[in-house]
Amino acid sequence: MYKRVLLKLSGESLGGPAGKGIDEKSLARFAAMIASAVKKGYQIAIVNGGGNIFRGLQGVGKGFDRVTGDRMGMLATVINSLALAGAIRSEGVEAEVFTAIPMEPIARYYGREEAQKLLERGGVALISGGTGNPYFSTDSGAALRALELNAEALLKGTRVDGVYSADPEKDPTAVKYRELSFQRALDERLGVMDRTAFALCEQGPVPIVVFDINAEGALEEVLEGKDTGTIVHA
Repeated sequence: MYKRVLLKLSGESLGGPAGKGIDEKSLARFAAMIASAVKKGYQIAIVNGGGNIFRGLQGVGKGFDRVTGDRMGMLATVINSLALAGAIRSEGVEAEVFTAIPMEPIARYYGREEAQKLLERGGVALISGGTGNPYFSTDSGAALRALELNAEALLKGTRVDGVYSADPEKDPTAVKYRELSFQRALDERLGVMDRTAFALCEQGPVPIVVFDINAEGALEEVLEGKDTGTIVHA
């Protein structure tokens, strides 16, 4: 059982079936499942991606340099976090958005101690803006925050129920892994997270659990330590 976790959600997951914009039904469903888990005593911090709105690399070659593109992507994660925080509050759970760069009064500048206090009193900390630096993905930001907040695991919610030897949506012969070492995931280029995120989690060590965020009850099954998804560990 995990008491405190860092949940990484892709921006596309908030975009619903189309993977773009913010889908109200998906937003409400995620908020309800997160609030339900928090009410049972689990401590959850969240890092959102921003790909449903803007992905930094999209700007390269289209008039933006990489730094500007990444900054735009950081702002997209703030928008997603604000939306999800509002939906969580509507479920009767305290939620606050933190940003990696100062952005008051839109959101609170991230501080480790403040985020931990929020988790300890039963609130949800949504940490946006990645690491606050270009050239770092939100996966890397999630790994960094997981270490800082002493999370027992980094949970990566995806569209599939774990890590496979190939893309199961394209290859019917793909084999699901129940568990993997960080090194094997890197050697086989399984694309669970980027190398920086792996390096940080291995240093922790903080295990990564990849699971289907859309499956009914999956989040709480992972929190309870049930055999759900794929666990990547040192």
